[in-house]
Amino acid sequence: MRINNLNKLKPKALIVFDLDGTLAPTKSVIDSEMNRLMARLLAVKKVAVIGGGKYQLFQEQLLNELSAPKSLLKNLFLFPTTANVFYRYQNTAWKKVYSHDLPKEQIKQIIQTFYRVLKEINYRHPKKLYGKLIENRGTQVTFSALGQDVVKLLGKKGIAMKEEWTKKNRPLKLKIAKRVAKYLPQLEVHAAGYTSIDVTKKGIDKAYGLKQIQKYLRVPIKNMLFVGDAIFPGGNDYAITKTKVDYLSVKNPEDTKRIIRHILKDG
Repeated sequence: MRINNLNKLKPKALIVFDLDGTLAPTKSVIDSEMNRLMARLLAVKKVAVIGGGKYQLFQEQLLNELSAPKSLLKNLFLFPTTANVFYRYQNTAWKKVYSHDLPKEQIKQIIQTFYRVLKEINYRHPKKLYGKLIENRGTQVTFSALGQDVVKLLGKKGIAMKEEWTKKNRPLKLKIAKRVAKYLPQLEVHAAGYTSIDVTKKGIDKAYGLKQIQKYLRVPIKNMLFVGDAIFPGGNDYAITKTKVDYLSVKNPEDTKRIIRHILKDG
């Protein structure tokens, strides 16, 4: 349920954040203020982060920038590739708790299907790609229209390119996703983020992610707060509305900072 009264935040035992667009700009690192706020939040709340990116992106965008004391990292839980993987901090290191990998033959089938669909619709990718067009993430296969590393290589220019691409090509991206889903009915296809399409095992979305968080952290969904920037029909956070989680929608990391400050003030 969407929260309008921020006073309801105080009793929440666990805060669940989306990563891209919520804690950090797409494929970018958290800034120094978010770093400080997250460290303070970990001192008073358990925090889970769930996103479509692989674990290496969680490291680059969040962990490598986070200066929270190691004693507080026990309160931080990471769920990359939409909770297909779970990492927690144990004995001075990040440990993988589980990983729901796709079978090799299925990964091959997904990649072939992407290329089949792109050929069928006469898709023309940009003149230059920055990284892989289609990436095998083990638990997920992801198509990225500009290449996986556009932001990593170009910084703010890469972010602007992604925003521009999605403004012009959102119907095209949805068309690709719909056709891929038609050929892969046994799998889940999400038109995620600005330029990406993710393919995972059936039933894998952020509602599934919240259930995994509930199962492994033993925190009822009703005691969680979800914060995300795409909680709207077609958005990659919208699936959480299938659960009874309370949620707050944000437009960007600056909105998220305001929510964290409110939690800390009431804490």
